[in-house]
Amino acid sequence: MSSSPFANSAFSHSTTNNLSLQSKTPFRNFLTLSIKKHYYSYANTLCIRCSINHIQRPEYIPSKISDPKYVRIFDTTLRDGEQSPGATMSTKQKLEVARQLAKLGVDIIEAGFPASSDADFEAVKLIAEEIGNDEQGYFGHVPVICGLSRCNKRDIDKAWGAVKYANKPRIHTFIATSEIHMKYKLKMSKDEVVEKATSMVAYARSLGCDDVEFSPEDAGRSDREFLYHILGEAIKAGATTLNIPDTVGYTVPSEFGQLIADIKANTPGIENVIISTHCQNDLGLSTANTLAGACAGARQLEVTINGIGERAGNASLEEVVMALKCRGEQVLGGLYTGINTQHIIPSSKMVEEYTGLQVQPHKAIVGANAFAHESGIHQDGMLKHKDTYEIVAPEDIGLRRSNEAGIVLGKLSGRHALKSKMLELGYDIDGKELEDFFWRFKSVAEKKKKVTDDDLIALMSDEVLQPQVVWWLGDVQITCGSLGLSTATVKLINIDGQEHIACSVGTGPVDAAYKAVDLIVKVPIMLLEYSMNAVTEGIDAIASTRVSIRGEDEHTVMNGSTGQTLHCTFSGTGADMDVVMSSVRAYIGALNKMLSFEKLVSRYDKPEDSVVV
Repeated sequence: MSSSPFANSAFSHSTTNNLSLQSKTPFRNFLTLSIKKHYYSYANTLCIRCSINHIQRPEYIPSKISDPKYVRIFDTTLRDGEQSPGATMSTKQKLEVARQLAKLGVDIIEAGFPASSDADFEAVKLIAEEIGNDEQGYFGHVPVICGLSRCNKRDIDKAWGAVKYANKPRIHTFIATSEIHMKYKLKMSKDEVVEKATSMVAYARSLGCDDVEFSPEDAGRSDREFLYHILGEAIKAGATTLNIPDTVGYTVPSEFGQLIADIKANTPGIENVIISTHCQNDLGLSTANTLAGACAGARQLEVTINGIGERAGNASLEEVVMALKCRGEQVLGGLYTGINTQHIIPSSKMVEEYTGLQVQPHKAIVGANAFAHESGIHQDGMLKHKDTYEIVAPEDIGLRRSNEAGIVLGKLSGRHALKSKMLELGYDIDGKELEDFFWRFKSVAEKKKKVTDDDLIALMSDEVLQPQVVWWLGDVQITCGSLGLSTATVKLINIDGQEHIACSVGTGPVDAAYKAVDLIVKVPIMLLEYSMNAVTEGIDAIASTRVSIRGEDEHTVMNGSTGQTLHCTFSGTGADMDVVMSSVRAYIGALNKMLSFEKLVSRYDKPEDSVVV
């Protein structure tokens, strides 16, 4: 076996090839020394692009990993990610995201917080039943399906009731351990917190769940000795994974890496469990902290697609995975994941469309500018050799900018060419979805000389990646100008096929159209956000619209971390060459998402005196 990049540094190989930290050496010194060492080792080599990492995934055993270099990826997009304002997804959308995460190859999917609402319980249960038993993932991989719970029996019962249908179920339970949380939020002593944590971990195991994760919330600001104690007791109670959250994004990489190293060196029984990280991005350090934790011995990394999540978000899956893929062999001790990186772009776009949270153009890996080169010096370098300014090949993450077969889509293109092109872009559609999308594509191709990849992605979002339909858009007719109020006539079709027509006036064409829709739907709505962008250049560009709405009845859900009640907002996207049609499509998409949520919640309405504790 080749020597480790960590040889003669603060890390050393044990007899089992496991990376271990010598506690006498501060983590920050190791980080500096190893980076300096490998700068000189690799500076003159030709290994200047990301290498293809291992694809062999070790057999899943909850409390151990047979290969000490393998890092599990725990995706919490559907739980922590959905807690972002405006990111509410329908059950159908959550199921599709979970299916995409399985294709991506994540090891664990945290599907939700089942005790927060019965709607979330049903979504987690559905994911456990379908995705948790489906071998259609990456190389037949079936992910672990996890449900979050606070340290109380009702939450744990709900979590187990939802995830137990999966082939590999997990319960993730947590309680705060920092002084400020225990004093002001929990109003509990340290002894009470330890007793609650250990009794609830044991209770989760008693239900028949062999895979239990425990998190000391706000570990980054918790007393070290108390952390070692409560983690040791959780291990005795049956925890198989110990997650160390930097809940408020307070630590810096050297500090967080040292925290993981100290936990590994001082917690009794730590060799019998997996150490995990969960880093928030409040100071913009979540990815760096996560990698520091992995270097210090963490073998599970909690992340989200596009880095979405509460406040400033979480560690970004694509950033963490590609950092390990690019630099794992060189400076990160050969650490690797089981992620199929060619599904990164399709996953990012799906989450962006479903949540309505747009990715900033300069976002690492998945931003629109990540592979764009405008500087003349950069363009010259790229034309001479791509490796001059790109350390990641776009194809490695599923981004393809040209069609190798030379197919240019237009009004004469057929279904086979369209399906082939969509597969190239990362979308596998067939049957009715393909047929509906084909006719939508043809309607645009009749008006545009050339339909670009960006056009197709926008149409895909508008036609296929939509929530459960309650109302279909029929027709829209607008009269507007400077001579009087704008007038709109809108026809919608309900789920029973009945047509409803309404007319309204407004201060502009979009305002008039939205008011006409409101007259038909008869649900009080507040428009929170409206934005529009041109998908491509040119006067014939497709307009992409995003709206965010909230019902005046204010639907609520429970925050998984704090237990606070949050008001739901619902986003929708639309695409059309007509800006008014694009706007109406987005508004109806958001309405359908809200109405689908209402229908699901109404199935599980409880008596007024019923509460979640």
